[in-house]
Amino acid sequence: MAVIRWRGPFHEQFKEFRELNRLQDEVNRLYDSFFGKSQFSSRADVFPAVNVSEDHDNIYASAELPGVGPDDVIVTIEEQSLTIKGKRKIEPESEGVSYHRREREGGDFNRKINLPTRIATDKVYAETKEGILTIVMPKADEVKPKSIDIKVQ
Repeated sequence: MAVIRWRGPFHEQFKEFRELNRLQDEVNRLYDSFFGKSQFSSRADVFPAVNVSEDHDNIYASAELPGVGPDDVIVTIEEQSLTIKGKRKIEPESEGVSYHRREREGGDFNRKINLPTRIATDKVYAETKEGILTIVMPKADEVKPKSIDIKVQ
C-alpha cells in the first residue's frame, strides 16, 4: 500500500496551523496527565452505567454493578425519578504495591434518573444476576392509554 501526500501551492502557508495542532495535542496530553482524563472524554466514567427503556406497560432499567452485592444497593422511586445508590467495595491495596493503571474505584455511588411517566410503586420489582441489576417499573394505570368503546345509535 502506498501513501501519497499531496502538497499543493498553499502547503507552506498552513504550516503554522500544523504547529498549532501540535501545540494543542501537547496541552491535551499535559492536561490528561495532570487530571487523569480529558475534558472531552465520554460519560463512560459515570457509575453505575444505566439503560432505561419502556414498552406499553412497563419501564425497565438495567444497571451494571459488578462486584456490588444486593445488600449494598438501595433502589427508591419517588414521583417520576429512580434512585440507585449504594457502595462499591474494593479490596485495599497491599503495602508496597505501585499501580501501572488504576481505573476501578470504590466508594459510595448515587444515580438519580428522571422517568418519562408515573410508576405504580407498589408493583416495582428488582433482581440482580451476574452483576446486572434489572428493575421493572409498571406504569401507573392512569397514564396507560385506554381504549374507548364507540356506541352506535
